[in-house]
Amino acid sequence: MATLDWTLLGAAGGPRYERWVRLTGAGRAAADALSAGEAIDGRALGERQRAILAELRRDAPDPAGRGLEGAPLGDRHGTAAVASLARRGLVEIDVRERPRRPLATRPVGLRGARPPGAELTEAQALAVTAARRAVAEGQPRPILLDGVTGAGKTAIYVEAIIASLSRGRPALVLVPEIALAMPLVDRLRADLSARVALLHSGLGDGERADEWRRIRAGDVDIVVGTRLAVLAPLADVGLIAVDEEHDGAYKSDRTPRIQARDTAIRLAELAGAAVLLGSATPAVESVGKARERRYERVVLPARPSGAKPVIEVVDLREELRAGNRSLFSGRLVAALGALDRSAGDQAILTINRRGTASVVLCRDCGHVQTCPECERPLVYHQAGTTLRCHHCGRATPIATRCPNCGSPRIRYLGGGTQRVEEEVRRRFPGLRVGRLDRDVVEQRGAADRVIDAFAAGDLDVLVGTSLVTKGLDIPAVTLVGVVSADVALNLPDERAAERTYQLLAQAAGRAGRGDRPGLAIIQSYQPEHPAIQAVATDDAAAFYDAELELRRRFGSPPFGALVKLMVGLADRGGAEREAEAMATRLRESAVARRSDTVVIGPAPAYIARRADRWRWNLVLRGSDPRALLDGGVEPPWSVDVDPDSLL
Repeated sequence: MATLDWTLLGAAGGPRYERWVRLTGAGRAAADALSAGEAIDGRALGERQRAILAELRRDAPDPAGRGLEGAPLGDRHGTAAVASLARRGLVEIDVRERPRRPLATRPVGLRGARPPGAELTEAQALAVTAARRAVAEGQPRPILLDGVTGAGKTAIYVEAIIASLSRGRPALVLVPEIALAMPLVDRLRADLSARVALLHSGLGDGERADEWRRIRAGDVDIVVGTRLAVLAPLADVGLIAVDEEHDGAYKSDRTPRIQARDTAIRLAELAGAAVLLGSATPAVESVGKARERRYERVVLPARPSGAKPVIEVVDLREELRAGNRSLFSGRLVAALGALDRSAGDQAILTINRRGTASVVLCRDCGHVQTCPECERPLVYHQAGTTLRCHHCGRATPIATRCPNCGSPRIRYLGGGTQRVEEEVRRRFPGLRVGRLDRDVVEQRGAADRVIDAFAAGDLDVLVGTSLVTKGLDIPAVTLVGVVSADVALNLPDERAAERTYQLLAQAAGRAGRGDRPGLAIIQSYQPEHPAIQAVATDDAAAFYDAELELRRRFGSPPFGALVKLMVGLADRGGAEREAEAMATRLRESAVARRSDTVVIGPAPAYIARRADRWRWNLVLRGSDPRALLDGGVEPPWSVDVDPDSLL
């Protein structure tokens, strides 16, 4: 029998060291003598040795100074020549640590959290007062900053950070995505003369390890990062700000399955730190907790600058009846064509799906090419001309003939960000187009380059997934187009409507942040859906009322707790039998303990087969479902407390 044990390994990235060369006192005297054409004591120096002394005398003459880097000096003159001078006592070679700093070469941002000289609005001032009070009292009760998009939540973060730093306590700021970290760092560095560290999985192992050591040594005032930054070794943290607190990216889908927002709140309780949760579209459970007074809630109803965008909903059914089968409605095409490039107008187009075609099928037999491991449709990516599974990552060569019937009549249906990008380039060759999705983010530094180019006005249109709908504050954006609002709307998950509402509201909020008016166009085959109507009519309260009532009826957070159990086995029947047996044991335990926990399932996972394993789910719903597990489960089961999705 095999056993599974967890072992905590040491950091993979150790410190980086480099050699530095500097003149000794004797070396300085020798260099001066050679420069004056005089001889020196001892054996005559070679040409390379003399060149090294001359260069050190010119560029680093002080024996007590820093010297010159040894590696470039050795490349120019030879490492043997450097070593021979050291043996004669004419130079000293020091070994020093060379820290890897992700922000070392990045200039300070040009725009702060608010325009120079601008005063806080009345709502912002109330929020700052609440944040300062929490920092002063070490009060960990979360403060929910519930503001419209562009309401100036970053300015509140800045004032709260100042309050924490003034008490000698560092601050932690969390963002949901790697691509959002650098824009926020730029804002903070523009406003604060503080030492900022960056932590996210996009850094190299060495960079991340060096930032970790720097934080642990206390050489940092502010840590900005994704969910892994919540575990940063900050001593005596005084403030934790969770930006876009509703975002599902804060929930890890791998063991340990932490929710960084909830972990941050628990950290604040342990450290006596203030907590700010910021979002224009708070999580339904956060609104529920605020209504129950578990959170303090500060509403930011208006933008300090700019105005709310006009929101139009286009019924794609009508477009289809009119013969328009393209990705873009006539209204969106007209709006893109009306962009005033001379005025600097920019546009954002979003579709929450990557790739060029989401389905590849045979026109003769209807066969759809699927992943052999997950049995989900493969997505065509023109970059690399491959078919990829978006669930397990498997890449498959494109079939020129149908694997089922041999027909060459292969058709590519649907579309993602790559197809949207191609369509914009084809229809509007004069527009400069960039793309931001996971395919781009996986390339080191690519996300920062795309965002920097868009912010600098070097791109006219930015196409992307949900990455482009949050955290970007670019005043020149006057148009936002949601190419398809239906991508996740009808998934069999109780958060589907919430996620769609958040995506649409966040996307629309990117427009109209400057002096020019903004327009958001939402394309949908279900324009009457409550989530879409809530965005179109700007009626967030009605949407949250309806969602909270559903949560109350079913005992979902914040009115109860959920635990999802998943079993995965290579044998399909074996997985189902194991799931049935576990469900029986848990129901018997619930009856014996007189627990209110309800055991739902078992049912196949939404992606039933992944990594050669058949997966079945059980859901426990009640006031304390964890009590039924007696501390945990054994493999092949995995447990997810407060799951972000029940799929």
